[in-house]
Amino acid sequence: MRTQEAETTFSDTDLQTFVALRRQIHAAPELGGETPHTAELVAAKLEQWGYQVHRGIGGHGLVGVLQKGHGLRRIGLRADMDALPMQEKNAFAHASQIPGRMHACGHDGHTAILLAAAYRLATANFNGTLNLIFQPDEEGLCGAKAMIDDGLFQRFPCDAIFALHNMPGSPVGTAVIQAGPTMASSERVRLSITGKGGHGAMPELAVDPMPVVASLINAIQTIKSRNLGPEEYAVISIGMLQAGSVYNIIPDEASMLISVRTDTPQTQHKINQRLEQIVRGHEQSFGVSINLQITQLAPALINHAAETALVRQSLEPLFEPGQLHSRGPKIMGTEDFAWMLNEVPGCYFMLGNGEGEFHGCSVHNPHYDFNDELIRLGADCWVKLAEDFLA
Repeated sequence: MRTQEAETTFSDTDLQTFVALRRQIHAAPELGGETPHTAELVAAKLEQWGYQVHRGIGGHGLVGVLQKGHGLRRIGLRADMDALPMQEKNAFAHASQIPGRMHACGHDGHTAILLAAAYRLATANFNGTLNLIFQPDEEGLCGAKAMIDDGLFQRFPCDAIFALHNMPGSPVGTAVIQAGPTMASSERVRLSITGKGGHGAMPELAVDPMPVVASLINAIQTIKSRNLGPEEYAVISIGMLQAGSVYNIIPDEASMLISVRTDTPQTQHKINQRLEQIVRGHEQSFGVSINLQITQLAPALINHAAETALVRQSLEPLFEPGQLHSRGPKIMGTEDFAWMLNEVPGCYFMLGNGEGEFHGCSVHNPHYDFNDELIRLGADCWVKLAEDFLA
């Protein structure tokens, strides 16, 4: 059961301040790595509460640092700030004011939660260093790595790092804190097939890449069904085909773009090996050349066991019995916080965003909105975890 202490540390007036802040961010969404106004809004608040703010890390990323006592422990808490390039279809007063941009994943709420926690932690008692990391471009899967490459953990060392995400369809007051594989890796695969163009009436004089495309589609779809075991999770989706210009010309070239998602590096390696075998076999069978390019956008997100146990132990008093789960539905989406977990041990967990037609609405949907009820609980989680880690 939630403790009385947790209930009384955040007044209703304080809560409404951060609800208004969240809605302000929602109405003015920024995309990708270009989040200057959101970042400056965050920085101004942190400086007002006494944090040392370091701007311009990996673009518009920033870190607010607060050190108390003489403790050597250092904790990192991360929130994402960017929105999505889509048109909002909500009619409430805080709907996006910028056409073609929308906070459809709740990053406005994640930012508000961490700011609410920062406000409370500024006057809390702890012994060590608090690093609050506000990251752009999570949706493009580039922001975390950009901050790391810009020296994030060299400049702001962390003994452990944590992040959270809202989970539509689950009631507020529930959480999933799961050890091990939690979110999928993401790879972009490009196949460029080069044959020999010709007249549509004389295919015998050409090397047609179109049958190669058709055969590749079938072959690639067998990787999941015939090369992986039932315990090996993967999603392989062919999202783009490009070839030809008119109906009676056999093109020289064709290309495909494929999304590959897996939940472990081992499964990812197996799929990539099989893709290479399929491609080389098609080159020999059809007499074409095929350029295979595999780009890793983010690795699988794998929570560290010790840090996951620490989160569960720390947050358990904030939840009713049975509402803190160690396993949730398998999610094959990707989260670039995985890059940070490759550098520093930590845990990424989920908080229920609510149920029903509105707050149960999926992320990346034009009718989605973050549930403001979650701000209090999310801030409680960060404050409790930080105070316990830096006790």
